[in-house]
Amino acid sequence: MSDITITIPQEIVSALRLPPDSVESALHQELAIALYMRGVLSSGKAAALAGLKRWQWEELLGVRKVPRHYTDEDLQMDIAYGSSD
Repeated sequence: MSDITITIPQEIVSALRLPPDSVESALHQELAIALYMRGVLSSGKAAALAGLKRWQWEELLGVRKVPRHYTDEDLQMDIAYGSSD
């Protein structure tokens, strides 16, 4: 599978209440949080999508009050992902 590019119209980007230099990273974080909350991504993969180190990701989840859901499968995926760094 190859990388996917999502196009966001300039009028939407302009409407975001974010500093222009932080839009891309903020959108990556928002997508990562949404996919994690839906159970589509494990915590480790969501952290990677967000462009954050694991401790930064955990801190972001705490600030946003996002409940953690962590299964044995998530643990195995995170162990496998961590060993690929």
